[in-house]
Amino acid sequence: MRIVRDYQFVEDQDRGASAALGNFDGVHIGHQAVIELARGAADGAPLGVLTFEPHPREYFAPDMPPFRLMSDKARASRLEKLGVDRLYELNFNAALASLTPGDFARQVISDGLGLRHVVVGADFRFGKDRKGTAGDLAAFGAELGFGVTIAELLAQGQARVSSTAIRQALSDGRPREAAAQLGHWHRIEGVVIGGEQRGRQLGYPTANMSIEGLHQPKLGVYAVVVDVLTGEHKGQYHGAASMGVRPMFGNNLPNLETYLFDFSGDLYGATLSVGLVEYLRPEQKFDGLDALIAQMDRDCVRARGILAAL
Repeated sequence: MRIVRDYQFVEDQDRGASAALGNFDGVHIGHQAVIELARGAADGAPLGVLTFEPHPREYFAPDMPPFRLMSDKARASRLEKLGVDRLYELNFNAALASLTPGDFARQVISDGLGLRHVVVGADFRFGKDRKGTAGDLAAFGAELGFGVTIAELLAQGQARVSSTAIRQALSDGRPREAAAQLGHWHRIEGVVIGGEQRGRQLGYPTANMSIEGLHQPKLGVYAVVVDVLTGEHKGQYHGAASMGVRPMFGNNLPNLETYLFDFSGDLYGATLSVGLVEYLRPEQKFDGLDALIAQMDRDCVRARGILAAL
């Protein structure tokens, strides 16, 4: 997959794609449906996704609490797995934010990227102050010579599939409901960082990962599936993970600590993708280390049973 970050300097081989447009946070089943429509309209052209970095919400409200379901790297990885050929990950800055809907259609989609066809959701908004609608984009496409498909919004039962609904499910400790809308387990991807090695001393060595910049799921203990993506221990594992602030030890910066079942080795510096499968219990403070270890034993037994049934 080729990544293009500047619509003003595009090589000929990266022009002429059929592309899905949006933020694609989480790459949920609604996003996947839009991408499939773009694939169907490609007719031999490259399959593209046009998105923005940083997320426009981060640009306009940089002090808001982290809300993203995935990093830009994790999003790119997921899109590549879906067969996307061109990722147009444009820098969202003051110049781009100031473009009127008409200017965006002409300067970015038509003249800049030379897209032959674009697909958007029915609720798509674009241009300065988000004044442009999906219908406006279709009208601009007819004028400028690119095709436009407007995708119907996807629902599960009475609930609309959305990144907002997925965030709420994760905040409530309902990762299976989040997964139903995502089409995959909600994954936290990152590099294993050094910790205080307390888990090793307790008989449960953990791989520590930061969740900085990401939406924070409900704090507590989870049954997880783990992909080790880099390093000498590449592979898939089951495990139990604690999302929290480690109240037993007076810490207050949330992170993710993952214990891999039946694993022995050094994971420092490796990139992990940790999928949240089931919420086991809230984070809690114990009377002593023996009580903590006993509870960790129970957590792992329960997690093994859940994961064995997948």
